[in-house]
Amino acid sequence: MTTRIALLLAAATACLTFTACDRTPPHESTDSTTAGQNPTKIIVQLDWVAEPEHGGFYQAQAKGFFKDAGLDVEIIPGGPNAFVMQKIATGQAHIGQGDSTNTLLAVAQDIPVIQIAAVFQNDPSVFMLHADNPVTRFEDLDGKTVMARPEWAFLPYLKKKYAIDFKLIPQNYSVANFIADKTLIQQGYYIAEPYHIIKGGGEMPRFLYAWDAGFDAYAVLVANKPWLAAHPEEARAFVKAYIKGWDDYLANDPSPAHALMKQANPNNTDEFMLFSRKMIIDEKLVIGRGPDGGPANIGRITRERFQTQIDQLEDLAILPKGKVTVDQAMTTDYLP
Repeated sequence: MTTRIALLLAAATACLTFTACDRTPPHESTDSTTAGQNPTKIIVQLDWVAEPEHGGFYQAQAKGFFKDAGLDVEIIPGGPNAFVMQKIATGQAHIGQGDSTNTLLAVAQDIPVIQIAAVFQNDPSVFMLHADNPVTRFEDLDGKTVMARPEWAFLPYLKKKYAIDFKLIPQNYSVANFIADKTLIQQGYYIAEPYHIIKGGGEMPRFLYAWDAGFDAYAVLVANKPWLAAHPEEARAFVKAYIKGWDDYLANDPSPAHALMKQANPNNTDEFMLFSRKMIIDEKLVIGRGPDGGPANIGRITRERFQTQIDQLEDLAILPKGKVTVDQAMTTDYLP
């Protein structure tokens, strides 16, 4: 599942070769959300194949929340070649799902995208360990071998914060090695990989969460800036319906969204989708774990957290100092 995050940065770089990156998307509509007028078309590009991590989109679609808001939303599933940033920047999509770290890197390359809401309050990328692995703290990774994406910004962050070093095996996006090797420590996507480990004969893994080390990225909604400027009310209506979709998906019957997900991704099973949804709920990924957590927190993003992330990436020389400001990277103008 972590393929999606690596592709975001590749797509952002690729976008620089497109001369249309700074133009208004061709799909724009002059229709408003006023009752009696034609619905406004909005194209959403997902980062991965349709799964419960996209529950807010599919519940809002299945239960008519987008339609009620005067919107005609088309959800395009992603995958290994989703190229979310490229499609948003060139107007092939208006809104997409991404990772806040790689979105900041795209903004640093002057790609016309901005983050408008949270999908998850915490990016679900974690380290997975077997239950009997002696590693219990990040400091214990010193001298160990881990399998992860070499470009994951959390890796240099760990090395610097805890003054440790470890051997890196590039991620192969399979859980087979993890199941076979009880000593392997592997990056995984908290929501989905555990299910496949269990189905493959392994046990539920333990996790080391990046946010516990102070590296707290979001999963986010990313939008094309020129399209936002031309369609502010439609964007607000979209975000409001999306938040309603997440609230309904988590609190009520998820079967409407799951039915659409099965149509979009035949590999989905009821067992997997219920497992993944439970992981999202148990870790409070959508509503937040802190004192401000709860349904009112769905979709919320804060300037403070983005400033912290910018500072961290600058400190690691991943972002050039002063290249990206909070105002360039995110806005709360489209949240309810």
